[in-house]
Amino acid sequence: MVRTTPPRSTPPASNPATPPEVSLHFQRRCGRLKHKVWHAAWPKLTAVFDAASQRITGTVVGHGPTQDSPQFEPAVRQAAKSLKPTRVLADKGYDAEHNHLLCREELGIRSTAIPINPRSAGRRWPKARYRRLMKRRFPKVKYRQRAQAESGFSRHKRRLGCVLTARQNHSQYGEMRLRVLTHNLMILAGVA
Repeated sequence: MVRTTPPRSTPPASNPATPPEVSLHFQRRCGRLKHKVWHAAWPKLTAVFDAASQRITGTVVGHGPTQDSPQFEPAVRQAAKSLKPTRVLADKGYDAEHNHLLCREELGIRSTAIPINPRSAGRRWPKARYRRLMKRRFPKVKYRQRAQAESGFSRHKRRLGCVLTARQNHSQYGEMRLRVLTHNLMILAGVA
């Protein structure tokens, strides 16, 4: 399962990495902002969860707001090295034919369940093979297991908190990776 953290304006249970509070006014006054910014960037963690144990098997860290789809490939490839998944469940942010091709044809994953993200092209049916398959026969019952990713992030935040202490980007990335490692160790030790 692939899940990325949404912007900070969403409910707190869905954002595992909240940056330290620094106002945009302070950043502008100190000269940290070179251009006009209408929203603050936030640390973003893309994670692949094992549905059975809620362990995080693949991660990509970065800063948002960005599209989710570019982080799909490195996160799933990392997960496929340590775990041989038979199914990938992802949300609409990862809807792209190249993500289906990566999973099914390159990594040998038996099935993918990525809902169709409606585009403004006006077409009723997608042109690509696997996206058409998702439109025709979407596995609704199996897709319910994607809630395990949401539960995994909730568990992560309950146990480790949702605020990062680091201020610099590279330090925040390191702190997020360390939190993922701690999350997995707590699950293996039976503490989480």
